Amino acid sequence: MLKPALVVNPNSRADDSQIYIDGDLRITYFTSKLLRVEVGEFTDLASYAVWNRSFPAGDMKVTRNGRMYNIETEDIILTLKNKKPYCVCFKDNGQTELFSKQKNLKGTYRTLDNTFGKIPLEDGFITEKGLYLFDDSGSVLLDENGMFVPRKSLSKDYYIFAYGKDYRATIRAFYSISSPTPLIPRFALGVWWSRYHAYTQQEYLSLMDRFEMEGIPLTVATVDMDWHWVDIKKQFGKKLSGWTGYSWDTTLFPDYKEFLKQLKNKNLHITLNLHPADGVRCFEDLYKDMAKANGIDPATEKPVKFRCGSDKFWNSYFDILHKPYEKDGVDFWWIDWQQGKSSDVKGLDPLTALNHYHYLDNAENGDIPLILSRYGGVGSHRYPLGFSGDTAINWRVLDFQPYFTANAANAAYGWWSHDIGGHHQGFRDDELYLRWIQFGTFSPILRLHSTAIELLGKEPWKYRQDVYKSAKEWLNFRHRLIPYISPLRIE
Repeated sequence: MLKPALVVNPNSRADDSQIYIDGDLRITYFTSKLLRVEVGEFTDLASYAVWNRSFPAGDMKVTRNGRMYNIETEDIILTLKNKKPYCVCFKDNGQTELFSKQKNLKGTYRTLDNTFGKIPLEDGFITEKGLYLFDDSGSVLLDENGMFVPRKSLSKDYYIFAYGKDYRATIRAFYSISSPTPLIPRFALGVWWSRYHAYTQQEYLSLMDRFEMEGIPLTVATVDMDWHWVDIKKQFGKKLSGWTGYSWDTTLFPDYKEFLKQLKNKNLHITLNLHPADGVRCFEDLYKDMAKANGIDPATEKPVKFRCGSDKFWNSYFDILHKPYEKDGVDFWWIDWQQGKSSDVKGLDPLTALNHYHYLDNAENGDIPLILSRYGGVGSHRYPLGFSGDTAINWRVLDFQPYFTANAANAAYGWWSHDIGGHHQGFRDDELYLRWIQFGTFSPILRLHSTAIELLGKEPWKYRQDVYKSAKEWLNFRHRLIPYISPLRIE
């Protein structure tokens, strides 16, 4: 069984008074403008996107004429053709809209990795005429024990949003069946430092001292993947990838606990980068404990594989690998998953599972939870924050990011965190750097980030003097904005 912190209890079963059934067709009433249509095998389990289906019953009249069904509520008449949503008549204006003719205003996308400007976006909930058909048929489900499970058949699972030009109501309706966007910690709204670079312990602390000396406030200190061993052949004589790791590189961080303590003394919150795909290998400090917890004889040195469908793996993954470092000072984790969309659970994207369980586990400490990870599809608003990937350094990328960030609201997603200044695959450009910081000042999250190339570092003092002074002003302005952009906790 999953530990209690990883189990949610969605209110996913509708009351019988909301439901109409005719053979393999089930229609569920949520509001007079929001309905669910299932064809085939019905499910009351929550999906990744939809957690709440319990609503007060309303007036819903269903009539059938051969292969056509009409579902009438106070505000709309929904027509099904061959049991598939076909059109909606809006009673307030008598207008009939076909689902096939809706122009979608688009939502967002998983990542901006390897993109160089404008890209096609996935559909959002907003259409020009205000009629949207959300097909949830392909999503995985959450069972009563908190585990992700595949759907048992090729059944169809549709949600009909018919709010017309009241676009805000459409998004509110989705939140009502999914969940609202949760509160994020106040510290996340400040300035983040991040760089893909093999810092030494003293080098990183000296850099934090330099930011203090320069009068540039930071609230989050990110340590990229080089916090752990990466050259496995050199250190352990094994030809293994170094992307995945859970043991501090003691050549760089001889006393990581003291390192974390000193960052905490500077009132910084700490996140470390993770690439979990390769599981836990025999060279890791905690391999023996992980092996035993997952039924493996440590003497065999067999890896503990990353498995989305194992409750033993998830429990030990958090309690053995992550919780000790959190007690030492790590506040949250940057989940840098780039290894594909398939897992040992049919239909389950590993990113979906990682975002879900990491967010829940981070709440176990009693603080407001947080993760940094790529977008995992509709429902991801439940797990802030979104990492938009390793963005290229060029004007086209910056030009696209304001639209990309704002338009994500059409998919009910708001907390995007970009590599402000760009990460790689570009050229040093002082003006581009400054304009990106100006955009970052008014972005959801301001996270400075770059590759290891020294010339592309995002420290303001590395740029032309006038750019440095302006960048410093903007970063300080963002820090002063924190009290104004911090949402209040409502008990």
